[in-house]
Amino acid sequence: MKAKMLKKWKKAKKPKVGKNKQETPVIDHEEDDDEPIDETGYATNGPPVAGETANATNGADAETKKEGPIKKKWTNRERVLVFCSRGAAFRDRHLMNDFKALMPHAKGESKLDNNTKLPMINEIAEMKNCTKCLYFENRKRKDLYMWAANIGKGPSVKFLVHNVHTMDELRLSGNCLKGSRPVLSFDQAFDSEPHLQLIKQLFMQTFGTPNYHPRSQPFVDHVFSFSLTGDGRIWFRNFQIVDEQGMLQEIGPRMVLEVIKVFDGAFEGAVLYENPSYQSPNDLRRQLKLAGANRYTSKQEAKQSLQERTELNPDAFKGDPLDELFDTTAPIDDQEGRKLKRAIEQTRTKRKDKKKPKIE
Repeated sequence: MKAKMLKKWKKAKKPKVGKNKQETPVIDHEEDDDEPIDETGYATNGPPVAGETANATNGADAETKKEGPIKKKWTNRERVLVFCSRGAAFRDRHLMNDFKALMPHAKGESKLDNNTKLPMINEIAEMKNCTKCLYFENRKRKDLYMWAANIGKGPSVKFLVHNVHTMDELRLSGNCLKGSRPVLSFDQAFDSEPHLQLIKQLFMQTFGTPNYHPRSQPFVDHVFSFSLTGDGRIWFRNFQIVDEQGMLQEIGPRMVLEVIKVFDGAFEGAVLYENPSYQSPNDLRRQLKLAGANRYTSKQEAKQSLQERTELNPDAFKGDPLDELFDTTAPIDDQEGRKLKRAIEQTRTKRKDKKKPKIE
């Protein structure tokens, strides 16, 4: 607007001077401001200075610095790789799928061949951009092992899984929203020993859904319970939070974890802890077979000892002849006695048929 005013000022025609009168030029100011204008066409404050604009921007930055840096909402970028070995049983596969459904920050992968070494899982997890791993290893289609590992630096824990019950198998009344965040409940005994404290931290980072995760829901409606049994095993259960008073209903899955070893690295490294009371399933099966074999040998030895004792003292093992008088299971040799027995049995069957209700 001010530039237009300057142009009009320059283009203004000189006044025509008559003989008797003198006219003054008239400048039309369209929507003139109240501020006075100098020769340059700007207001009396003058044109904007580069230093002044810089100072203004610096002042705005200073205000934002005073308020503090803008925090990103999704800061915990934990991702868990959940997969199993080839040859896993149907129940093991369903358990793995249950954990995938309950953990929105979980990623899947195709089954791992039995020939590949376990440290190769670190490279697979890095390609998937995962920081934690839950690997279900099946051996002989009978025994299920679970590895929980921190990818890269470690540590990692190997468990033997007992008493597996999946969500579809239990058919419990509880239910929760898919993608919701869980509350992690740990027994107080986890703080008693160092290896249990390490397992607790590993479970917190693995099973805890990060806040503001894109695939998660902003609700907390179920509880992951980790409790210790009397023999040192970890009992995992999943409950629904029914109301604000703390009423719980079980959802599933359910399993018992027995600690085998704790390693320094991820699927490798030095052994930090080894369970002294652990027995492998192969040893337990071998003991059962030996117990069965011992049962057969004990029976044979008992028969042989009885035969030897009867030979030494035959009068002691003779039966009482009066016992046979009241023996109803003794065979009947007389023909009339057989007829009598048949008649008695027929009357018994008739009485039973009369007692039965007739279905019309």
